Amino acid sequence: MPGVGIGVFLLTLGAILTFAVSAEAEGFSINTVGVILMIAGGLATLLSMLFWTTWFGTRDERTHTTHAH
Repeated sequence: MPGVGIGVFLLTLGAILTFAVSAEAEGFSINTVGVILMIAGGLATLLSMLFWTTWFGTRDERTHTTHAH
């Protein structure tokens, strides 16, 4: 699930920018960018897991066999 990895990366980067960086930039807030990245990462992770279960299901289809009579 590559979307989960991207989502976790965005969450981590956003948390670092929000909680660990104290630098200030003129014109925009680094903390606000961090919060936006955390929200985007959370949504990416959630949507990736949702679509993963929708596309591939939660059960293993290989274990189910059809018997012809």
